[in-house]
Amino acid sequence: MDFIKMHGLGNDFICLDHFVFPSEMDYGELARRLCHRQFGIGADGLIVVLPSSQADARMRIFNPDGSEPEMCGNGIRCFARYIYDAGYVPKEELSVETLAGILTVKLKLEGKKVQCVTVNMGEPCLDPAKIPVLTGSALAVEKEIEVAGRKLTFTGVSMGNPHCVVFVKDFAQLDFKTLGPALENHSLFPKKTNVEFTRVDNRREITVKVWERGAGPTLACGTGACAAVVAAVLEGRTEREVTVHLPGGDLQIVWGENNQVLMTGPAVYVFRGSLINDRFQ
Repeated sequence: MDFIKMHGLGNDFICLDHFVFPSEMDYGELARRLCHRQFGIGADGLIVVLPSSQADARMRIFNPDGSEPEMCGNGIRCFARYIYDAGYVPKEELSVETLAGILTVKLKLEGKKVQCVTVNMGEPCLDPAKIPVLTGSALAVEKEIEVAGRKLTFTGVSMGNPHCVVFVKDFAQLDFKTLGPALENHSLFPKKTNVEFTRVDNRREITVKVWERGAGPTLACGTGACAAVVAAVLEGRTEREVTVHLPGGDLQIVWGENNQVLMTGPAVYVFRGSLINDRFQ
């Protein structure tokens, strides 16, 4: 079984190309084994490239724990670059089917080489029932939550998957390894949640530290960067066009007046390989 390793700002993925020959297999179990950084290839997720009857291609993604999230912002940029380079969808604007719906992706090219990828992430969902988060109110903006013996304030946003954005002043004072998983698994979030600890640097820049649902600490999260900007605007902390600094690099996020969120960032190849151990077949 051949694979491609890619990353978006250090958020790394194993890509399986099943576009021409779709395969029925337990991708969740495969993700648990392949994403293990000691006993497998090592990655933050497994991306499966599939044909679609509704869009140019279909993306499925699986976390290292085997769960299947609705979307992945860094993953879809890698996915889009791959299907363009493979010749499956040889155009600069393409559509991708995901569990969060069909998203439009634009490639910035120099010649025929992809330089960066812009994804229209659609409209953020602020309805607590659909995020979902059990707040009992019309919006989950600046809500109080008690976790690990502390009281925090969060804003809930869905970018096709659930996010809990917590603004902090000083990362040095953040108990990331305790609060990250505690918030991910908090009873207020019935489908668990991604967590973005966010520091506002100025009106056009924020810094985000991510705890991803089903993956833990990652160097970047595309949907998380979008959710953090939406939360920052809702709380009056930033403008609508923001550079998001993540441990793996920067993303450009624009929450337009049309309510669409645009995310721009890189997609990079790491290596190609072939699985030869029978335990992965």
